[in-house]
Amino acid sequence: MTIAVIPVPGLPLINPGDDLGQLLGDAIDAARVGLKAGDVVAVCQKVVSKAEGAVVALEEVEASAFAKHLAARTESGKDPRALEVILRETRRIVRMDRGHLICETHHGFVCANAGVDESNGVAPGVVTLLPRDPDASAERLREGLAARFGVTVATVITDTFGRPWREGLVEVALGCAGMDPLLDLRGRADLSGRELHHTVVALADEVAAAAGLVMEKDSAVAAAIVRGVRFTPGTAGATARLVRKPEFDLFR
Repeated sequence: MTIAVIPVPGLPLINPGDDLGQLLGDAIDAARVGLKAGDVVAVCQKVVSKAEGAVVALEEVEASAFAKHLAARTESGKDPRALEVILRETRRIVRMDRGHLICETHHGFVCANAGVDESNGVAPGVVTLLPRDPDASAERLREGLAARFGVTVATVITDTFGRPWREGLVEVALGCAGMDPLLDLRGRADLSGRELHHTVVALADEVAAAAGLVMEKDSAVAAAIVRGVRFTPGTAGATARLVRKPEFDLFR
């Protein structure tokens, strides 16, 4: 298998209400790369959230007593209104230490600050949230791109997560459409003929990580085409398939 990761530059700054699918198609046309059947289009979460209006102006937020308490404990003097937004996006605080919040979001993702981001917002003092339904967001983009270019494609919504026990950040799939996010190798044999019993690959996460190589934070590239991935068409989405169920979570 040979994989090509093709950056899609040219997306303008996205604001709430913008037609992201139209703008993304325009950028693909302008880059003269087109789309081929079986391509996976990876799009960073932030532009999706902005287009969908998943943003909050801090001037409209009243911080709770608990948010103010947390702000007082942070070394950097974090805005208690931003912490209030984080708490609203949180189903469960997984870990809270030295001013850091690791939260489980209402989607079931476990990440820093419930995915609330204060950088590169639509305006100063406006924070960006995760999309309400990343899989639905991916499906809308997939439908629009497939109709425009006349080919069957898959889409992945990416975001940057930290990892327990590992340094550094990596892109993961928040949402996906048109592909099964898991590649189940159970039942196959390894090189020595031994049957695999537990190997299930997070294929959508691998696609997201590959796309991240050309979507650096200061590059103004918010989308990439990952070409050559062998995936199984599917409709389950990333939330249903990639978020581990509590009964199988040994660390909960």
